[in-house]
Amino acid sequence: MDARLNYFASPTAGKVLKYFMSAGKALKDSPLPAVTQELVALRVSQINGCAACIDMHTKEAAAAGETAVRLNLVAAWREATVFTEAERAALELAEEGTRVADAARGVSDEVWACAAKYYDEEQLTALVILVSFMNLANRLNIITQQPAGNYEAGQFH
Repeated sequence: MDARLNYFASPTAGKVLKYFMSAGKALKDSPLPAVTQELVALRVSQINGCAACIDMHTKEAAAAGETAVRLNLVAAWREATVFTEAERAALELAEEGTRVADAARGVSDEVWACAAKYYDEEQLTALVILVSFMNLANRLNIITQQPAGNYEAGQFH
């Protein structure tokens, strides 16, 4: 399968994605725990059906030491016992922040309050930006049918 567009060959994409990737680096360096970041990125990508991002974040999380059990259970995190309460709060916020058209209300006060019990303001800021960042990344990949399967951990670092 070939992508509809080659972002690496496009001068316009090169200019825009330079800043986009810089934003991604700033998120990686934020105080939001790296494991939480990967779990959230994976869950948002699962919801949106972005194969390229699922491939990337599964491999990045595994390379960082995440277990196969936890990675396989992200899609069913509500029923899984392997996530901390803080991770569960982040995953719920990510879901409501991603499913804005489904929920029609965005993130509820209850979900926000739950996340605020575990994350300080700077971490919440990073979490909100990460959810938004991943939704944009997913759309860039889905619209252009970016293929999945060949990503190698650390490829874009």
